[in-house]
Amino acid sequence: MTSDVSHSPGAARTLDPAAIAHLHGIMKEAETAPQRDARPSLLGMSRQEIGLALKSIGLEDRQIRMRTAQLWHWMYLRGASSFADMTNVSKTLRTELEGRFAIGRPEIVTEQISVDGTRKWLLRFPPRGAGRPVEVETVYIPEEGRGTLCVSSQVGCTLTCSFCHTGTQKLVRNLTAEEIVAQIVVARERLGDFPLPGIAGPHPEPGVAVPSEGRLVSNVVMMGMGEPLLNFEAVRNALMIAMDGDGLSLSRRRITLSTSGVVPMIPRAGAEIGTLLAISLHAVRDDLRDDLVPLNRRYPIAELLEACRQYPGLSNARRITFEYVMLAGVNDSVADARELVRLLKGIPAKINLIPFNPWPGSKYECSDWDTIETFAEVVNRAGYASPIRTPRGRDILAACGQLKSASEKMRASERLALLAMAGGNGED
Repeated sequence: MTSDVSHSPGAARTLDPAAIAHLHGIMKEAETAPQRDARPSLLGMSRQEIGLALKSIGLEDRQIRMRTAQLWHWMYLRGASSFADMTNVSKTLRTELEGRFAIGRPEIVTEQISVDGTRKWLLRFPPRGAGRPVEVETVYIPEEGRGTLCVSSQVGCTLTCSFCHTGTQKLVRNLTAEEIVAQIVVARERLGDFPLPGIAGPHPEPGVAVPSEGRLVSNVVMMGMGEPLLNFEAVRNALMIAMDGDGLSLSRRRITLSTSGVVPMIPRAGAEIGTLLAISLHAVRDDLRDDLVPLNRRYPIAELLEACRQYPGLSNARRITFEYVMLAGVNDSVADARELVRLLKGIPAKINLIPFNPWPGSKYECSDWDTIETFAEVVNRAGYASPIRTPRGRDILAACGQLKSASEKMRASERLALLAMAGGNGED
């Protein structure tokens, strides 16, 4: 920020009016940020945890199972955001629940809609403990016959993949199971994908681009901000809620967990979650992958692919998807395609070729279309499906590798110090 500062002895330092107005705007934003609710949220709790919560307020054991089922139904099947909506729960219990627990939503800071119908939400979650509010991005991609929600697992990322915009944002913290589930709930709510009371859904807003039939959020991919396997417990717990047949009821085969290759956690993901697996591969040589995906220095390609071969439930019906971003002159040669085929021999697999999505400051360019098609042809001839992913939401930075939030904010004390220097008092 530039400032007009006087350095003469004894002179008061002043900021120009535009800078003062900007700082007042930042302070106003801080004042309106979501405040931490002291009440524990039932959203993101397992059935057992909800039962324990009900027991803590004195509910009799013989009622707990029934009341847990009612709460689950209202939160995840009906999309209730208030205990007052739960009409088959007694008024006395609703009042008690309202005083002790929450089922709120994060703040939707922005909602952007691409020319192709893709939607991106910037969601702000209240502070946890002594922390500050955090923001993550969630993306909805409507297609014929399905609607895919790209969900974040961390605020920022530690992996610093050189082609990924999210990797330029330092890790702030892991998301909780509640915050991961909340992304699915918010998307369904915004799209009208929860049924209205007494009426079968969905009920999309006018003009919303949605699949031609069926549930609007039908698929979930853990491919948003962060590395899911570095936040394993929260991701597992959230996905178990998402797959519960009496609530959000997402099919296990319609959820894909994507990892950059946290090898020790891959067997646990298969055994404890059991969703489809995607691997962000992007290179066929360790020296290149060390640069593109620095995690490779710890878990090189050979170790990663061996873990894939041992993935529980792996079969032709449950193939692993290998993500491969196409970078001009970097990893897109015919020789690279042939080596990819050789490396994946014996692994039931699909190879997603991803045209690189540009972002401000990136040093890479996307391979030209002829090069991508030639690469795909080599892979196809070897018997692997190799769809070329159509870039979606590029105009709103919602495409693969483009997500980044604005959680790295100026501290309140820093804002106050600057305002004091400017002669302001923080009032609007």
